[in-house]
Amino acid sequence: MARRATRGLLKLKRGRLIFVGSVVGSVGSAGQVNYAASKSGLVGMARSFARELGSRGITANVIAPGFVETDMTAELEEKRRAEIAVSVPLGRFCSAEEIATVVGFIASPKASYITGALIPVDGGLGMGH
Repeated sequence: MARRATRGLLKLKRGRLIFVGSVVGSVGSAGQVNYAASKSGLVGMARSFARELGSRGITANVIAPGFVETDMTAELEEKRRAEIAVSVPLGRFCSAEEIATVVGFIASPKASYITGALIPVDGGLGMGH
């Protein structure tokens, strides 16, 4: 899909490719080999796009959320939610709005010099990776 989207961006000579990854792509998670591999692969893909398309004014970045307040995480038992929150330095799950704010920034002209980046929105869960 990204390759196809680049056609229009190349004509414009500007644009943003923004991929949504996961902290799991950097730190791994037991029982989630396929998920971790696919999210990690987004980083390599974005960095390749950044090198290929940067000279044409197109940036490519990955936003990597940690645990997010969603219907899926709401179904976790309270004990498990508490265990997860303790592992996050900020002590809580992220909101969808917090991720959207970062995506909005990366899509804006203010982020025109950011490309090939992995941008964590994970409360510090994956720091150092």
